[in-house]
Amino acid sequence: MDHSFLSAFILLLLVLDPLGSLPIFISIMRAVPKERRKLVAAREIGIAFAVLLAFMFLGDAFLRLMHLSERSLEVAGGVILLIIAIRMIFGSSSESAYGLEPGKEPFIFPLAVPLLAGPSAMATVLLLASRQPERIWDWIAALTAAMVVSALTLLLADRIRKLLGDSVVSAIEKLMGLVLTAIAVEMVLAGLKRYFVGGL
Repeated sequence: MDHSFLSAFILLLLVLDPLGSLPIFISIMRAVPKERRKLVAAREIGIAFAVLLAFMFLGDAFLRLMHLSERSLEVAGGVILLIIAIRMIFGSSSESAYGLEPGKEPFIFPLAVPLLAGPSAMATVLLLASRQPERIWDWIAALTAAMVVSALTLLLADRIRKLLGDSVVSAIEKLMGLVLTAIAVEMVLAGLKRYFVGGL
């Protein structure tokens, strides 16, 4: 399943799911002093970007080290995306799963990892880089663009929820989940097809 810059950007944006992260993001940031919220948010977004960028560059070496094939990664990545997509459609993320100690400022966990740079995002960048390594700059550009959109969404979290309302944000997230479901199934089928036809 080869990607273009645009399809990779859309896939990464769906996986990062900034709209779906809004409730958890807002809940966690309430404990942070108002004057530090933007600074903390920018720092966590930067850390998430660095983590995903590292996975993108080290992806091929990681596959060789673990003796994993691109086909197995494609199927595994598709399964992870499918689970995320089902959660987006049928349920909401539990804020308690990302709980922090009272009065403690978030650092890396839970905003950077796993809220933004979660298993599905890591698997996706790993797959992009290992499947078409010659287009690594396209994937870096797509990741950067998707992260910028996610950053803007999260930095404007309060305004977006007030403007659209919880019901509209939830409806958009479910629509994104449907699209991500189709992408996940396509990834699994592509991996199985490449396995049964001998990796062509």
